[in-house]
Amino acid sequence: MNLTFRQLQTFVEVMRAGSISEAGRSLGRTQPAVSAMLAGLEREIGFPLFERERRRLIPKPEAHYFMEEAEIVLSRLSQSARTLQEIGNLEKGKLRIACNPAASSFFMPRVLSTFLKGKPGVNASLMMRSSPVVAEWVASQQYDIGFAETPETRRTIQIKNFRFPCVCAMLANDPLAIKSEITPKDLDNKPLAMLFDEHTTQQQTSKAFSDAGAQINPRFELRTFLPALHLVSEGLCYTICDSITANSYQIRSGVVGSIVFKPFVPDIYLDMSLMTPANRPLSKLTEEFANILRTEINELCSISAAGHFQELD
Repeated sequence: MNLTFRQLQTFVEVMRAGSISEAGRSLGRTQPAVSAMLAGLEREIGFPLFERERRRLIPKPEAHYFMEEAEIVLSRLSQSARTLQEIGNLEKGKLRIACNPAASSFFMPRVLSTFLKGKPGVNASLMMRSSPVVAEWVASQQYDIGFAETPETRRTIQIKNFRFPCVCAMLANDPLAIKSEITPKDLDNKPLAMLFDEHTTQQQTSKAFSDAGAQINPRFELRTFLPALHLVSEGLCYTICDSITANSYQIRSGVVGSIVFKPFVPDIYLDMSLMTPANRPLSKLTEEFANILRTEINELCSISAAGHFQELD
């Protein structure tokens, strides 16, 4: 059986209007066209739905029963059409986003909330995990977009890389706050909050101190820079942190923040990547969000305190 949308639409309108002429006017079709559509429907289902007496159609009991089914089908098709239109207009769907702690505290929620304004039909999953886990989730297609530290090259992930310089955080009333930039000599034997030994920023920082002949004093060892800023605000240490975390603190705290950020020399970088699955196309919704996210990342680069964020090829 090969019923068409127009056959069902015509049948329902005839049942509602009570005549072929009225149904034709409502549908914008001629009476012969409506009659032909009904005849084709009856041939397709294999039995008549109407008795025809003196140019009048009298619905048979089967027609009344079929009317209920046809209305349900048409309603479902109309709903499907609306859903497809909403999907095409980026008004319906789901985004699955994973990011590392540096981006999860403020940056990613801000971008996502701005994108979702006026899109009540879009649901979002935003999960914070370590950078290796984010890469695994994207590679296995569990998440549509990942933003985390740059992973090793793999065929299952498409990446766009960004390089963020690190800055030195200190109290606003610290004597070093008057300097335009901070060097390892300035922090010689001063207490630092640093990440674990295997992290790239810790390794770069240790090398910078060693090359300058300065004594490094890692008072606190952490997994992320978020708690480091609290320790700095209490006057317990300094920290050399990534610019995403620094920017999030500045926006959140505004002019009342007790911490200032100064460029650190020599440059220490945190490499971050925007990741999407390589083995399947992105939905329109995901593609649009990824484009906006990339724009926001570039904007974050342009407003960095040091002014030398850079996007990598």
